[in-house]
Amino acid sequence: MAAIQRIVVLNQRRRRPRSHLVYVRYYIRENFSPLATMSEDTIQKKFRLPRQQIQQLLDLISPDVSRQTRRNYPLSPEIQLLAALRFYAVGSFLEVVGDGYGLSKTLVWRCVRSVTNILLRHATDYIRMPSARHEVMEAHQSFHAIAGIPQIIGLVDGTLIPIANPSALNQAFICRKGFAAINVQVVVDHRGMFADVVAKWPGSAHDSFVWANSVVGEDAERDSGYPLRTYLLNPVTNRTTRAEENYNIAHIHTRNLVERSIGHWKMRFRCLHKSAGGLRLKPERCCAVAVVTAMLHNIAVSGGAALPEEEEEEEEEEEEEEGVHNPPQLRDALHAAGVQKRQQIIHNVFG
Repeated sequence: MAAIQRIVVLNQRRRRPRSHLVYVRYYIRENFSPLATMSEDTIQKKFRLPRQQIQQLLDLISPDVSRQTRRNYPLSPEIQLLAALRFYAVGSFLEVVGDGYGLSKTLVWRCVRSVTNILLRHATDYIRMPSARHEVMEAHQSFHAIAGIPQIIGLVDGTLIPIANPSALNQAFICRKGFAAINVQVVVDHRGMFADVVAKWPGSAHDSFVWANSVVGEDAERDSGYPLRTYLLNPVTNRTTRAEENYNIAHIHTRNLVERSIGHWKMRFRCLHKSAGGLRLKPERCCAVAVVTAMLHNIAVSGGAALPEEEEEEEEEEEEEEGVHNPPQLRDALHAAGVQKRQQIIHNVFG
């Protein structure tokens, strides 16, 4: 009898260390709050968003990521959100992101997947074209104040998001620069925020193809990188007058806003930048991350978040002219209307 009691006591002693570790693991997952221990500067440096905006995102995703039971000691919504934001911010390997929170690569991947899917459902609440009359008028006035071009509602451009998933390395994803990527089209408003994002085409897709198959440009076809239409103005290729030269200068000054916005977007969320080595996710996940980070960029701009200290300019090459898809008669008519509209602006504003 004494021997049996001794064995029971020894077994209890052996279980104590494990029980203690399990309790500590549970406590950290359920109660540890990095936001409560970090300064505002540290939070913005690590996650690219102010504390208040992160808390709003936490309120947004909590109903969907909270677990109804404590089985397997689930991660708190805050840890899941911060793991995803950290991945967006640094674009490092998933296991490196997890090291900061004691998470495995698998757990970080689950956090990124869950948070991305949830935020994607809310993207249209933060990414939208001006529609109300006062919004359109504000855009017209703000863009006109840059360089004098009237009636602008947004600036369109394309950018390449590198990807590093071996399964995606086929010719469709190889861009003109020789690496695997997705071609993302953005429309930027006068505040430097994204009004529209199209992220679904491989890197080999031409900018004008993406434009022609987007909602905002579905009725347009191309003559060069982007078509000249009554609603889409591009520079004058062969300048012959001083007024045309002035118009091109104004066009460059205005277009700088979309280029800066793309640069700031990739600075905030280095997972999109080529220096991070490419997104190590499936192509469809990469597209979702692009849209979600554009949404977060808008939140950061509206919240006055500071940019990261180290800035690298993103260089974009001009597209070469390619063929057209519209019948020649329709294409020529649309182009002629665009030329007439552009000439009116040149004559009335810059002449």
